[in-house]
Amino acid sequence: MEELFGLRGNVALVTGSTRGLGEVAAKALAKAGADVVVCGRNPGDLKRVSDEIRKIGRDSEGLLLDVTSKASIEECVARALRRFGRIDILVNNAGVNHRVPVLDFPEEKWDLIIDTNLKGYFLTAQAVVPQMIERGYGKVINISSILGGVGLPNQVAYAASKGGVNQITKVMALEWAKLGVRVNAIGPTYFETDLVKQLRNDPERFNFINERTPMGRWGYPPELEGIVIFLAAPASDFITGQVIYIDGGWTVW
Repeated sequence: MEELFGLRGNVALVTGSTRGLGEVAAKALAKAGADVVVCGRNPGDLKRVSDEIRKIGRDSEGLLLDVTSKASIEECVARALRRFGRIDILVNNAGVNHRVPVLDFPEEKWDLIIDTNLKGYFLTAQAVVPQMIERGYGKVINISSILGGVGLPNQVAYAASKGGVNQITKVMALEWAKLGVRVNAIGPTYFETDLVKQLRNDPERFNFINERTPMGRWGYPPELEGIVIFLAAPASDFITGQVIYIDGGWTVW
């Protein structure tokens, strides 16, 4: 099992990993043995998550990162490489949302969501993957969403960004398959994190999600850990270009 799922000796960089599912992913990789570069925009949270990863027994560094800025991405990746010497696993997770009907959707919010959720993934991969190709091995995990494949009202930019994530995952996988870099995406449903507290506190929305999900509930954060470890580990070396939904059966309908 250690040979299949162990990540000792690997270095992971996780964007947007100071809260929510990004924090869950960063800690899961650490539990499996990886050293982790925690990336985000809040210095206090960067220190908190990095300290918690060190308590797990792995090395960690918290680095400031704004994925809407190519210069910020390049600086963050360069610092990570100086500190750890390599990045074996990239988890593209940083994301934002704005829930407004299509006809009322502000252009500036559209640009922010697309720049963060889609262009940010593209630019971060451009910065990280070349050194993976040089070594002939690497794993890229793009965090998508059920909204990459289904539609819901008031989610026009977010759904567009996540549909784009699914497609860039496939193109990256095709281009890098023979170069040793595997690229896959995870499509979560609604998980019980602080980021969706407002939705969970809305009885109508909360009940709609429960009723729409065949398992009848939201996801629990620890239920994301296994798929992150699997896609980062040697056990998934013959899998690339796939979008794996962690959704309690939502997309089966």
